[in-house]
Amino acid sequence: MYNPYSLEGKTILVTGASGGIGRATAIECSKMGASVILTARNKERLEETLSQMEGSGHSIILADLSNAEQRASLIEQLPALNGVSNNSGIMHLSSIKFLNEETLSEVLNVNTVNTMLLVSALVKKKKLAQGSSIVLTSSISGLGRGSVGNAMYSASKGALTGFLPVAVKELAPRGIRINTVCPAMIETKMTELGAGEGVGKATDRSDLDRYPLGRWGKAEEIAWAIIYLLSDAAAWVTGTNMVLDGGYMTM
Repeated sequence: MYNPYSLEGKTILVTGASGGIGRATAIECSKMGASVILTARNKERLEETLSQMEGSGHSIILADLSNAEQRASLIEQLPALNGVSNNSGIMHLSSIKFLNEETLSEVLNVNTVNTMLLVSALVKKKKLAQGSSIVLTSSISGLGRGSVGNAMYSASKGALTGFLPVAVKELAPRGIRINTVCPAMIETKMTELGAGEGVGKATDRSDLDRYPLGRWGKAEEIAWAIIYLLSDAAAWVTGTNMVLDGGYMTM
């Protein structure tokens, strides 16, 4: 049966596959027929992800993308890719008054610097096949909708918004598409941990009245959008910041 959203015959790299949106993306990609390469720092949690996937031909490569040697090793082990879903990310809540260089550097390195260096290395080492697709998981926080106490995360995702149009122009001649998905609040371990930090209302669910659909999103709902952007159905889509917010930005 014809299905333009199928990932049959495609090899997809999923970073941050040990949990949250990354785990959901790996699982859902496997259901759509892809061969998935999972990467993150935690082997046990990657194996948990792998145990929930369908089909065969999937693999795990342990790597900390903030470590230059491990990042280089990951790149060397990769076959030619048809798609990349980058989901590595962290969030620390702090008012601007109490920002510190160590934490700010950590957030920017994980969410922004490592992402850009990964894309650079994949291009440099010619790991992206003609017609391939890169999807970066960003946030509506990077589109001017950051909440109180979330300056570091918002800045890190805003940088991806600035990176995207330049990447589009440089990668298009190589036949490579690149887009971002920009979720509002999603039910993941990261947002639950953020709620425990007790700064602002970004993660305590007191903002549900700002969502016309009345709830936060689910990780698999973001994964489905990522699958669309990875698939041939999105062959003419590049440079898009796809907002997935349950209507939040209309309020």
